[in-house]
Order: sequence, then C-alpha cells, then structure tokens
Amino acid sequence: MYAYQQQRPERRLHVVEPQIKRQRKRKAVHKPVVKKNPIVEFFRLVVVFSFLSAFIYYVFPLSFERLIQKVFFPDKLPVSTKTEPNMAMKDWTKPVKADLYSIANPVTNYLSNDMFNNRLLLTPTIKKTHSEVTTMYHTDEMKELKTQLNALMAEYPIIKPSIYVWEYENGRYVDINGDKIYSAASIIKLPVLVRMFKSIEANQMTIYDEMTLTDYYKSPGSGNLQYAQTGRKYTLDELAKTMIQDSDNTSTNMIMAKMGGMDDVNIGLRDWGISKTYVRTWLPDLKGTNKTTAVDIAKILYNLDNPGFLNINSREYIIDYLSHVKNNRLIAAGLGEGALFVHKTGDIGTMLGDAGIVYAQNGKKYIVVILAQRPYNAPQGKDFIVKASSLIYKYIVG
Repeated sequence: MYAYQQQRPERRLHVVEPQIKRQRKRKAVHKPVVKKNPIVEFFRLVVVFSFLSAFIYYVFPLSFERLIQKVFFPDKLPVSTKTEPNMAMKDWTKPVKADLYSIANPVTNYLSNDMFNNRLLLTPTIKKTHSEVTTMYHTDEMKELKTQLNALMAEYPIIKPSIYVWEYENGRYVDINGDKIYSAASIIKLPVLVRMFKSIEANQMTIYDEMTLTDYYKSPGSGNLQYAQTGRKYTLDELAKTMIQDSDNTSTNMIMAKMGGMDDVNIGLRDWGISKTYVRTWLPDLKGTNKTTAVDIAKILYNLDNPGFLNINSREYIIDYLSHVKNNRLIAAGLGEGALFVHKTGDIGTMLGDAGIVYAQNGKKYIVVILAQRPYNAPQGKDFIVKASSLIYKYIVG
C-alpha cells in the first residue's frame, strides 16, 4: 500500500508536465504588430465624423419634425403661416416621394387601394346596384356623310379630328378615328358627373351633402369658383351644376375628392366597361394627361337613357345640367333652329371638343362626339367643329 502511494505522485507529474509545457509554448507565440497607416486612419475618422455630422444636421431634425413630434407630441406642433399648396398646382403625373411621416402613417395619403397604373388590382368591394353600360347597336354606316366629313377634313389639314355619330332611329353611324385616344380636357367632367350620381344611388352620399371651399381646392383655369370666398359651403348639387354649366375646375376637384379621388372615377369607368377613358391629373389638366375616346364618351351618353344603369332621378339631374351648358359655340352653333343639345365641351388649347345628344324638332335624335387635335388655340379647330356639326345635322335631320 505504501509503495503504491509513493508511485502515485510520479504518475501525476508525468501527466501534468506535458500540458504545462504546451501552454508555455503557446504563450511564447506572439503575433506580429501591424502598424496602422496614419493617413488611412485619418481618412476613416473624417468619413465617420462627416456621416455623424450629416445625420445630426439633416436626418435628426427631419425625423423629429416629421415623425417623433407628430407621433408623440402632436399638441406642440407649431402653427404654420405658409399657404397650403393648391392641389391643381402639383404635378400629379410624378410619383409621390415618401417621407418618414408617410412611413409611420401608411394609409394617410391613400385615395384608393384598387388601382395601380390605371389597372384594377382588386375587384371593387362595393356591390353593384346596376348593370354596366350597354353598347349601341350598329346597322349601316352613313357612307355619304362620312365622305362629306372626310372632304371637310381635307380642307383643314392642321386639324386631326375624331368623329363619332350614332342615330337612334335606325342605328346608323359614322366612325372616324372613334377608338383613337385623345386628351379629354373638360369632357372628362361628364364621367365624373355620372360617377357622382352612381355613388349617390349606392347611398354613399346625397345630392344635399355639403363641402367647404378651401384654398387647397381652388384651381386655376375654367370657372369662377376659384375666386369665391374661402370657407363657404356648397352642396353637391351646386358643385355639379357649376362643374357642367360653367366647366368649373374647382368644383370638379371637390367632387372627385368627395368620392375618394381620381381612382374612384377610374374604377367606375372600368366597372361600366369603358376601357380607354381615365383620369390621371387634377384639373386643370393643361398637359392633357386625362384621356378618352369618342366611342367611350358616346357610350356614356347613350346609357343616360338606360334604366338599368341610372335611375330616373339621376337622369333628370344629369340632363338638366347638360342642357344648360353655357358654351354654345361648337357643335351647338352648327345645329338647326329649335334643336335641343345636351352636351359637355372641352378645351385645353391643343385639343378642342364637344360631345352630346341632339334632339331635333322633327323627333330625330342622335349622338355626336367631335374631338379636334389642333395647334395651340388655332381658330381652325372651332371652325371645323361647327362645319362638321352642320353637315351631320343636315344629313340626319334634313
């Protein structure tokens, strides 16, 4: 037993000693010291200092003003003395730049989640109360009238027109560039008007609802509402009447805003089966980005009589507005005595147009849409439309 205890420490030393030697060998290994380049280190410090300075000077105040202050300290926001920007003065064709506040409140600026690049992303959730528009039936083309119109076009080479005529009695028609896309100008107010009444029929609003005129809505160009007193209230009836009869841009923007924006009008047009007409810019659309075709506008006019599309109350309001349009210098100027014309005109300088339904004294009734692309404010555009209207009236009515 004693001999065993004497041998035991020797065995421990025999095991531990190699480990100590290996540890000593490891400690003896030293990595070479890398000398830092002072120029590189100085450049790094400059970059870091510049980044921090820029963050403190630009990003932090911006984030505090647009995010932290608005989210956590809304009661301490300073009162701005700047005039609120006018909606019509913005370039709505450019994409909107997101800011920190928009990121924190992602639905603030959304008008509609159903549209992107004028295409429907989702099926509209609003239940349809009426069928979509029906299409005019076509029988024979009025070839003689088309020949006369082509001859008139040859006399005005600087005018590039689109003409669509449809007769109610027999379904005869004339189609010259009817599906070609043109700038809509103020003719776009016709589908805006119809969309408003479709919204009323869906119980989303009433004709007696009021809106307050603010500087934000005031839009230059056509109409006098831009000069009205800020803070005054108008019913939708008053706004719609001014939009159509005076072709007022301010009232048009107010109505579209009430419905949910431009996309709401576009969704309505797609629901109705109108494929080439859309709104892309708040009025005045001086660049002509709002588009339509003569056939599309004719379909909307044709369906004003469609009881499956509009009820009798909506139709009476719409016809009343359209029959009191103050601009009677285009198609109306070429009609015979006693003819009634319910219509909407449009003019942005490079495009002049008129569209409506003619009711002649002898009972004849027809739809006529003329869109004339022209050099800016060229008077030949007006002359062409008047003469074309006269040819059409004489051919159909006699």
